[in-house]
Amino acid sequence: MPVSMLNFILWNPNPEIFHIGSFSVRWYGLLFAMGFIIGQRIMLYVFRKEGLPESWIDPLTLYMALATVIGARVGHYLFYETPQLLRDPFHWFADMILPPYAGLASHGGTIGIIVGLWLFARKKNLRFFWLADRVVLTVALGGFFIRMGNLMNSEIVGKPTDLPWGFVFQQDPSLGPLPRHPAQLYEALSCLLLFAGLFWAWNRYKSRLPQGLLTGITVVYIFTLRFLYEFLKENQVAFEDGLALNMGQWLSIPAVLFGLGGIWWALSRHETRIFSTESGKPSA
Repeated sequence: MPVSMLNFILWNPNPEIFHIGSFSVRWYGLLFAMGFIIGQRIMLYVFRKEGLPESWIDPLTLYMALATVIGARVGHYLFYETPQLLRDPFHWFADMILPPYAGLASHGGTIGIIVGLWLFARKKNLRFFWLADRVVLTVALGGFFIRMGNLMNSEIVGKPTDLPWGFVFQQDPSLGPLPRHPAQLYEALSCLLLFAGLFWAWNRYKSRLPQGLLTGITVVYIFTLRFLYEFLKENQVAFEDGLALNMGQWLSIPAVLFGLGGIWWALSRHETRIFSTESGKPSA
């Protein structure tokens, strides 16, 4: 496809903000951390509005941080590095747990978040979907920060385009001089729009919303768009070139079905209780 070079955006940021010796602070790490810091403040606001103990915020943040990173890290190696696992399990495991920690998969992160939420909700006697419907506010905002971090790293790039907002990713010479879809920016802005919609719905209706509805909407929205945006992206690993759909698309299909099931469950049950037991009291 011929590409016009008259309209494009040169994109050449330094992924590092600064470094001292071998230690460096990168935009991706800063943006990743900002997602959790701002998300923590949002959950504090939510808990204050709905009368839950503020002392739960710090452990909830820790649960979510560990669940996200572990799930995303393991997911990347299971979904994208399986050939290495089959060839050399020892080095596969060593690469996964030892620095540098490059490679995080959003589908794995989603599974990790679900497990972390279930564990926290069980510990605090909370209804799982009540908690999930609040945490998805921070998940949507976190998705914005993570994809902006990908943009600053010039990774997960799109296919060539002649649209006037195409980016020439100069940090990676292997991509050549062609303008490409800024797929990271598409996903970042989509997550920001989702956050605005979710926050409006929660702020307006709060406990009147059937539990699981916001969670289901979030999962369907994110992974439907992920499926579609993958058509605009370059494949991340070589084995995807021989697939009818790439790995991100195959993994998005069950995620969308899970989200639709969550919406159906929410609308059919209309559950509104916050706590799991009839006593209606939180666990310590």
